[in-house]
Amino acid sequence: MSQSVWAVVPAAGRGLRMGAAVAKQYLGLAGAPLVSRTCAVLQRVEQVAGVVLVVPPADVDSATRRLVEPYGLDKVAVVVAGGRQRQDSVAAGSREAVARGAGWIVVHDAVRPLAGPEVFGRVLAAAREVGAAAAGWPVVDTVKRAAPDGRVQATLEREGLWLVQTPQAFKADLLRQAQQRAAAEGFTATDEAGLVEHYGGEVRMVKGQADNLKITTPEDLRLAAAWAAGPAVRVGQGYDVHRLVSGRRLVLGGVELDFELGLEGHSDADVLTHAIMDALLAAAGLGDIGRMFPDSDPAWAGANSIDLLGRVCRRLARAGWRPAQVSVTLLAQRPKIAPRAGDMAVNLAGAMGVPPAMVNVAASTTEGLGFIGQGQGMAAMASATITPAPAVPEETAAQ
Repeated sequence: MSQSVWAVVPAAGRGLRMGAAVAKQYLGLAGAPLVSRTCAVLQRVEQVAGVVLVVPPADVDSATRRLVEPYGLDKVAVVVAGGRQRQDSVAAGSREAVARGAGWIVVHDAVRPLAGPEVFGRVLAAAREVGAAAAGWPVVDTVKRAAPDGRVQATLEREGLWLVQTPQAFKADLLRQAQQRAAAEGFTATDEAGLVEHYGGEVRMVKGQADNLKITTPEDLRLAAAWAAGPAVRVGQGYDVHRLVSGRRLVLGGVELDFELGLEGHSDADVLTHAIMDALLAAAGLGDIGRMFPDSDPAWAGANSIDLLGRVCRRLARAGWRPAQVSVTLLAQRPKIAPRAGDMAVNLAGAMGVPPAMVNVAASTTEGLGFIGQGQGMAAMASATITPAPAVPEETAAQ
C-alpha cells in the first residue's frame, strides 16, 4: 500500500452561526481567508504530499484563483465540489485523494487555522500504529448534563473525556470503507473518527493544542485574530516627495491651499496623505501605494488622495487591522500650514475612522537647504500604529 499522505480540507459549509454575509471559511484572518490560512499550515507539514480542497459547487471554478494561487499554496493539487453534509464533502475529497495514490488521509477542518505542523506529525504517528487517530484536548472542567431548560440532570465523570479536534488521520482504505458503508446505510457521524469507530475501527486520541480553535462564532473569530496577529500593535513608516510646479493645485491633507505652485503627480499629489498611506501599508506588511495605485493606471489620474486613504484603510480591514494613531510631518519652506493643520487632521481622521486627536500634523523647514529649502519640492514623513481587528470580508470592506 502507498505510504503517501494526502490531506482533505472540507470547506463547503455555510457557517450559519457566524451570521456573516459570506460563508465563514472565506472570512479574513490576518491577511488571508480562513481556509487559505488553514491550507498554509498544511503547506508546512512535511509528511503531506498534497491537499484536496472541497468547496461549494458554485465556487469550484474560482477557488484556485481566489484562495490558492495568491497565497502560494502549491500543495493544493485539486479543488472539488462538496456535498449536502460535511460527511459527503469529506467523502468526495477522500475519493480524489485515493485516486491520486493516497495511502493515508488527513482530514482537517477549514476553519481551524491555528493548528501547528507538529500536531499533524503526532496524529499521523499514532494513526500509523493503529490505523486511525484524532487530535483532541482532555476535559479539565466539570461537565454536567442539563435539560433544555437548564436544570442539571447529572454531573459526569470527566476522567477520560476529550474535546475532539482535527487533524484526524486514517489509513486510506479504512476510511473509504467506512464512508462507503455509511453512504449505503444512511448513517451520519459528527466526524470521521466517529464514522470509523461506528464500523469497528480503532481510533487513538492524541493531545492537540489548546488554541486549535474551530471558528464558529464572531467571538471565535475575534479570539483567533488576537492569537494570529502576534504583537498587539504594529508600527509603520512612510515617506513621500513631490516636485513643485506651476499650473497645479496645492493639496495637503485634503485641504486646498492658496499658493502659486502645486505638487506634480499622477493623482492630486497630496504628499501628506501619501506618506500616511505608505506608513499604514508598511505597518500591515501590505506593500506601498505605488503597487496599490500605480501611476501607470489611468484610473488614478487626478484621484483625491483622501479617497485613496479610505481605500487603504479598507484594505487593512480585510487583512484584520485598523489604524490607531498617525503622526505626519511636512518638510517645506513655504507656505505655512499651521492655520489649516486642524482641518487636515479632521480630513485624515475621517478617512481612517479614528478621532482627530489621534492624528498629528506638523511641519518643518530645511533652513533653506536642499531642493526643499530652495522651493523646488515638498516631502512628508509619517509614522502609523495599527491594532488587530476582526477581518472584514472583501464584499463588506469594498462598500
